[in-house]
Amino acid sequence: MTFTKLENSSDKAVVAEEVKILTNLLNESTSQLIGENEFDKIQNLIKISAKKDYDQLKKQIAALDNQEMIVVARYFATLPLLINISEDVELASKVNLFNNTDKDYLGKLDDTIDLVAQKDNAKKILEHVNVVPVLTAHPTQIQRKTVLEITNRIHHLLRSYREVKNGTINQKQWSQQLRANIEILMQTDIIRGHKLKVDNEITNVLTYYPKALIPAITKFTARYKQLAKQHNLDLTFATPITMGMWIGGDRDGNPFVTADTLRLSATLQSQVIFEYYFKQLKTLYRAISLSTSYMEPSAQVEELSKYSNDNSPFRVNEPYRRAFYFIESRLAHTEKELLGVIDKNNFLKEHDLENIEQIPAYSSPQDFKGDLETIKNSLQEDHNQAIVKTYFTEVLDAIDVFGFYLATIDLRQDSSVNEACVAELLKSAGICDNYSDLSEKDKIDLLLNELNNDPRNLHSNNQPKSELLQKELKIYKTARQLKDRLGDNVIKQHIISHTESVSDMLEQAIMLKEYDLLDNQSASVQVVPLFETVEDLQNARKIMSQYLNFDIVKTWLASQNNYQEIMLGYSDSNKDGGYLASNWNLYKAQKDLTAIGEKLGVKITFMHGRGGTVGRGGGPSYQAITAQPFKSINDRIRMTEQGEIIQNKYGNKDTAYYNLEMLASAAIDRMVSKQAVSEDDISEFRSSMDEIVADSNKVYRKLVFETPAFLNYFFQATPIKEISNLNIGSRPASRKKLTDFSSLRAIPWVFSWSQSRIMFPGWFGVGSAFKHFIDADPKNLKELQRMYQGWPFFHALMSNVDMVLSKSNMEIARQYAELCEDEESKQVFEPIYQEWKLTKKVILQIENHDELLADSPSLKQSLDYRMPYFNILNYIQIEMIKRNRQDELQGVFESIIPITINGVASGLRNSG
Repeated sequence: MTFTKLENSSDKAVVAEEVKILTNLLNESTSQLIGENEFDKIQNLIKISAKKDYDQLKKQIAALDNQEMIVVARYFATLPLLINISEDVELASKVNLFNNTDKDYLGKLDDTIDLVAQKDNAKKILEHVNVVPVLTAHPTQIQRKTVLEITNRIHHLLRSYREVKNGTINQKQWSQQLRANIEILMQTDIIRGHKLKVDNEITNVLTYYPKALIPAITKFTARYKQLAKQHNLDLTFATPITMGMWIGGDRDGNPFVTADTLRLSATLQSQVIFEYYFKQLKTLYRAISLSTSYMEPSAQVEELSKYSNDNSPFRVNEPYRRAFYFIESRLAHTEKELLGVIDKNNFLKEHDLENIEQIPAYSSPQDFKGDLETIKNSLQEDHNQAIVKTYFTEVLDAIDVFGFYLATIDLRQDSSVNEACVAELLKSAGICDNYSDLSEKDKIDLLLNELNNDPRNLHSNNQPKSELLQKELKIYKTARQLKDRLGDNVIKQHIISHTESVSDMLEQAIMLKEYDLLDNQSASVQVVPLFETVEDLQNARKIMSQYLNFDIVKTWLASQNNYQEIMLGYSDSNKDGGYLASNWNLYKAQKDLTAIGEKLGVKITFMHGRGGTVGRGGGPSYQAITAQPFKSINDRIRMTEQGEIIQNKYGNKDTAYYNLEMLASAAIDRMVSKQAVSEDDISEFRSSMDEIVADSNKVYRKLVFETPAFLNYFFQATPIKEISNLNIGSRPASRKKLTDFSSLRAIPWVFSWSQSRIMFPGWFGVGSAFKHFIDADPKNLKELQRMYQGWPFFHALMSNVDMVLSKSNMEIARQYAELCEDEESKQVFEPIYQEWKLTKKVILQIENHDELLADSPSLKQSLDYRMPYFNILNYIQIEMIKRNRQDELQGVFESIIPITINGVASGLRNSG
């Protein structure tokens, strides 16, 4: 059976029609705002860009003054955004169409469940699958929340275009509303005037839950169980999708994350899910108006209704409504007890709210679910199956998925901070005065002795403590309080950035022990290493082998069903070793770590620190997951969702459902399916890949680390300095000073290369390495083509290079190189350009294609729409960087560069 890639199946005619409508409305609005003479300049730029006359384009843009540049930049930043909206609307329509018909597409849940149902252990597989998208606040989402709200309104208007065409909606009024929102968009600040704070990031990301994630996840969970039931598989307790959160708990390199932000994150999350429950109860209360004149509820429902304070004479014969009122009262008291507030969405009378403490609060989410189950069971006994399926299924699933906490918050800190804190604790407790000077073996022995034998908390003395230690201890104390209040699942992992040794992991355990988050019997928070650089990935095997063999670690794992999570860093390994070295070392590390776990009876699960762009582990989700090594996904996988990717994937409930479906189906597919090539073939491929990757790494490191002018080229020929000044996240762009390459964060590193259209982290070093391999033996090209056809990992590896090459533009990149102040720095571009040409040639040979994106016609079409517009933006950006560096931009004109950055990011979509 041939499966359609749903994201590649957009209706070209419909999208073209909608884009034309949006473009015309934008043109009308812009022309009216600035006048026809000025608007003619915009149209002239479009004509020149379409002809690819870049010299003329450069001259025309240089002739614009700063005032003209503001409007021109806004126009060309808005167009790609409108095209994005049209494509998102088309995808959402396709999701609905394909889900409501028998049409097949890649990753469709029906087919995935059918595939698993053939296995003897189908129930076990489906019951334990858990895919966890973890929302993070890394600084690539540069659009304001206000702008996202405007684009959402345009999205909803476009969703009704089919009703406009058939006459059920007035076309004139519809067009007027569209134009109004475009006019608002053109006159709204695109970029924030002030730096985001952590609490802004928390509230911003939580807006995705009510409008998209909660309805999508509950719908998915219900369908998942329903499809399994068709195969006689009862999955009562399955939670195939749950959510994670980094914002508020990820303090690695972010001094603004504190115990207060952690508490705020958990509290606001809890409020979001309570609000959802209250809305559901209100719906149930209004809908289930069954009267005892026509039915008889169960004795348990009668009991619930007796406790109700709903004493309206109109409710005498409506026991279900009285029962819902009692449940509502209990939930309101629960929220007040846990959070100190009561949601405004409840329907309780004012008198009952004032005396809410008289009603018993729920001791747990399952206690709350139990009351709803009582009503559900009573309705089923009366054969009200349709009522149950319509009104109860999703809210009951929501309780299992979200509890009272919504999403599990990960804690994260750098290993160096843990070491400093542990050293101070040991010294203040009189145990060791020079911990950091000890050998690795002595550190391990000392830490194990503390963890195994000493029940005391090291901080419980009157010795003065540094500001750093006080801040860290407050985090753990708050984590303990939150788990006690909101449930154990609110915090489950503590991730250690830059894990380079076993002692790094044991130091984390010591910090958790300070507030009883683990002891020598069990662990309620797991120690999760993050292996980031190529060297760290290579050392991971030795570190984990030693760590997993400690008796106390075995005890901790036994309390966690023998799961051990390991986080893999895509961004830093790429920045450290290049695209091939990063991806290959990640692949080998997963395969080897999984084998170590199997040998020790430990189920290794992976947290993938992926970003949006290929240089940070991005690319199509389905292919990315099915490309993982066989057996590396047992039943659980977690991955970060960052920046603008959150809006792209989860901006509305339909695309959210589709993307969650892709994640879950891909994970299950990787668990139960084998690739076309055998494990023996892959073993043969492994030696070839080792050779290729070593060669690629040499090429990469020679340019990046051994070329004296490279760093200067990067800082002058990309907008890294301008990006670092954007108000796009609470976290600093670098850990130290901006000119220090080692401390430069991988995110702005990748983002800058995307803006300059080189897309360097997604391909550099690939061409030379494969050419050397092919030249060594004529048979090697055939081997690479076989790898591409039959090995999902290698296919995804090459397809992603194909994609980033298609989004690059070396003519524009050359113009950025001209920004360099000295000739030596400018010349760095030449080896980059030569490698780009070679990479394109070799990739097409391996894929056996004549042009890029041969397998992705929809993406090619999408880029064809937008290229002329955001190419112009790049030239505007270059001109404005020149003026900025000559101090010609002040006041409002300083916003022009951020506008162009926003526009290019919108055009590329997965730029961060």
